[in-house]
Amino acid sequence: MQIFTESTKEINEQELVLKIMPMPSDSNINGHVFGGWIMSQIDIAGSILAAKIACGKVATVAVNSIQFKAPILVGDLISLYASIVKTGNTSITLSLDVYAQKRPFNQEPIKVVEAKLTYVAIDEQGNSRSLKSI
Repeated sequence: MQIFTESTKEINEQELVLKIMPMPSDSNINGHVFGGWIMSQIDIAGSILAAKIACGKVATVAVNSIQFKAPILVGDLISLYASIVKTGNTSITLSLDVYAQKRPFNQEPIKVVEAKLTYVAIDEQGNSRSLKSI
């Protein structure tokens, strides 16, 4: 029997783009994962979906917002989900949610970070290009 929670509903409406487990080298002396490490994972996850949408290379142009809601610990199983907020002529804005599954992994994942990032489609020379020009 599956329990349908609000976080499960949100996850079902987004695409899983990256799953990772932070290691001790990703943490501070207290065992909490560095914010910069999770921000880099968010950017990687966002670029995966943005490149898929753009059918090619993308570059990050803005971290519109990021909110850390709960600490991430070494050994947590981190899942990064993304969804499209909007697309423009050359840009793609995505919403990214990070969920942590604490050990033991049979527990419900909790949302630990929310972010919005904007990417721009680029050509081989690094210039912006239309999303429609494949």
